[in-house]
Amino acid sequence: MTVTRVYIASPEGANGRNVVAYGVLNALTSKYKTMVFRPAVSNHDDFTPILLAASNAGLGVALSTGLDIHKVRADKETARGDIVGAFNDAMDVSRADAALIVGTDRSHVNDPTTYEFNANVAADLQAGVFLTIATIDRWPHELDETVKLSIEGMEAAGNKVLGIFVTGCESRHAFSVKETLAKYGLPVWTLPQVQFTDESGKDLALETFRKNVPTEEVLAALDVDVTAPITPYAFQFGLLGKAKSNKKTIVLPEGEEDRIIKAADYLLEREIVNLIIVGDKDAILARGEELGLHYLNRARFQALNDENVLVPMVAKLCELRAKKGMTEEQARQQLTDPSYFGTMLVVLGYADGLVSGSVNSTANTVRPALQVIKTKPGQKLVSGAFLMCFKNHVAVFADCAINLNPDAEQLSEIALQSAETARAFGIDPKVGMLSYSTLGSGKGPDVDVVEEATRLLKEKAPDLPVVGSVQFDAAWSPTVAATKAKGDPVAGHVNVFVFPDLCAGNIGYKAVQRSSGALAIGPVLQGLNKPVNDLSRGALVQDIINTIALTAIEAQ
Repeated sequence: MTVTRVYIASPEGANGRNVVAYGVLNALTSKYKTMVFRPAVSNHDDFTPILLAASNAGLGVALSTGLDIHKVRADKETARGDIVGAFNDAMDVSRADAALIVGTDRSHVNDPTTYEFNANVAADLQAGVFLTIATIDRWPHELDETVKLSIEGMEAAGNKVLGIFVTGCESRHAFSVKETLAKYGLPVWTLPQVQFTDESGKDLALETFRKNVPTEEVLAALDVDVTAPITPYAFQFGLLGKAKSNKKTIVLPEGEEDRIIKAADYLLEREIVNLIIVGDKDAILARGEELGLHYLNRARFQALNDENVLVPMVAKLCELRAKKGMTEEQARQQLTDPSYFGTMLVVLGYADGLVSGSVNSTANTVRPALQVIKTKPGQKLVSGAFLMCFKNHVAVFADCAINLNPDAEQLSEIALQSAETARAFGIDPKVGMLSYSTLGSGKGPDVDVVEEATRLLKEKAPDLPVVGSVQFDAAWSPTVAATKAKGDPVAGHVNVFVFPDLCAGNIGYKAVQRSSGALAIGPVLQGLNKPVNDLSRGALVQDIINTIALTAIEAQ
């Protein structure tokens, strides 16, 4: 089911936005089951109940509102994630065909970042935008400039503006206003000034809207193809939704680490995955209680000394490592390591995947997987990719974690694995084989390796869009590509970046992460028979939540 989402936004307060929101809602409910959502409201909000009374989705105020505006002002970044979650909860309950999202209200607190916040939330909720802009006390050129800057602000966040409402506009000025704004190529509707602050004003507001704005024009403006941005918050919530749609079981070997059990509690509360937590059940639950966690008891706990599990595990490990001469005694000793024990739970089919590394090194996580899970048929290596969540899209960077100096064959395999990872997370891969040379502009043995890898990749996957060798700027920027790689259809549009070696890849993803503010999720370990993913020892709880979710998706 396609859901029509429209965000009513304004660069200022007290400008007739209420009339627009009420009228657009009336137009939407004439065709769709429409829910109302308010991302941020004050505790004195009187307008939301008026909207809900005119909605046909059956939601109350609690589900139709995100956060209190004071909480938003205290931490807008955290608030954005909570708002995405609240919106999707409302969508799940209402099963609406359309959503009217109404931005923040006029406030006595002058927050200069409010419009930017509304633009970002519109992008997070992947909604088209109707702008509401008052012409009161503005000359035509001032209105024009206000509209121009407002559109630019929305587009900078990745949004598409679908129409413009000009309020406070006397009927004798309507034609000239529409003529002035025609250059933007958008529907423009004008409305006279109407006071609408409480229930008593709703009839006049709706009458005025219907008189000036035909319902069919509003619906037609919404009936367009919009390529919604993928913001970090939208992507993270998408991970959780995909994981929940087909629940898998993930084992957490580091069960006595606070960050791990906080992440586990979050996921278990929302029933996103099934979890096996390795460690002493009573000790972990007691620590969870100290931390104020309430859902850990939904997990399955697995003690390291449980003979019911150890006996078949030892036998299987001896079988798998027979060529290395492993004895039962050696196997038992090996299985005192929680990472090895957890990996064997995956091998025996108790779990579908594993996440570790919050206190253990990458080597401790990867080594057991390489020894007993091994690589997928036809693949010879394991590589590490990061999902890099930028302001309005997601890219894949690889290899940033495993292979020191891959040769041409290995680079081509890393590229194939990374393209597959992209597809798994809804990204249509366009691969860039990175170097200090763009399509022959530079020479040297390092360039030769990348160009040979590109040739091999094209042989292995002739339908995969790829450019190489290519410099990062020519891969990333259409403007630079137009000069450095003129005519190449992939350059400037790359979303899977394959680095020539581990040094470049690790430095590259960390430099981009720290300097741009991009969210880095991973590394995703590519090429294994079963999903095993590594955490940074500096991982935050949200990082762990994301990694567990993406591991579950890989297992699907």
